[in-house]
Amino acid sequence: MVRAFLQNTAVKKSTVDAAFSQFITWRGMHSRNKMAMEFVAKGFSTLKEVDRVIDYCELKDKRLLGPLRKAKEFFELALEADNSNTHARYWLSKLHLKYHVPGANKAVGAALLVEAAEMGDPEAQYELGCNLRAENGYVQSDQQAFYYLEKAVDQLHPGALYLLGAVYLTGECVNKDIPSAIWCFHRASEKGHAGAAIAYGSLLLKGVELPESLTKFNQKAFPKRKSRKNIESPEYTPIELAREQFEIAATAGCNLGLKWLKRLEEEEEALLTS
Repeated sequence: MVRAFLQNTAVKKSTVDAAFSQFITWRGMHSRNKMAMEFVAKGFSTLKEVDRVIDYCELKDKRLLGPLRKAKEFFELALEADNSNTHARYWLSKLHLKYHVPGANKAVGAALLVEAAEMGDPEAQYELGCNLRAENGYVQSDQQAFYYLEKAVDQLHPGALYLLGAVYLTGECVNKDIPSAIWCFHRASEKGHAGAAIAYGSLLLKGVELPESLTKFNQKAFPKRKSRKNIESPEYTPIELAREQFEIAATAGCNLGLKWLKRLEEEEEALLTS
């Protein structure tokens, strides 16, 4: 009996020790991740200051070298704190590829971008997809670009959604699929993407029928619309739906959205006066 009691005590102690050890490990990981994100935030803030004035300076202006060097150091410190941080990897790749930062290396930037994309960062996946599509002359580049764009779309990246919608709309690299294009434009527009809102609104004005996936979504979002007939009622005409999209684009600062809104107003006034 005493032996059984001692064995149970030993088992409980080992279980508690294992749980405590796991907790310490988790706490250490959380601490490193928090430290890394603090460095990423500092680096991003420094880089935003550079972006604010870079259009008014020469690319190799000495006044930009200090902030660029500082931003690069912050992102490197973030990776030292947490090597699995994809945000630090992505922004460090941008410094190497897009900015004249001291010690910049295109090969290092490309490797960091690929790593961040493979680790699941949607910004890196979108950036890599765009770069492969625009800069790579090989035959398989379109397929590789499409692969990374789809990965970013899976995470609802607005830029990737818009670009994939354009691919489906034109039928380039894939079979032409208007419903899929509309779905992509719709989801990107929900996230405030001006180009997607313009494309979506233009398609609505052309009379393109909404796919069933979106009409079902509208029924859930607006309970009063109890049937497809109600969705297509005069209260929710394609013109009104298109106006909503152009307003999204205008709110995002797109002049084309303002022009479309003005054009709709002029046509409505012409109809009223005729």
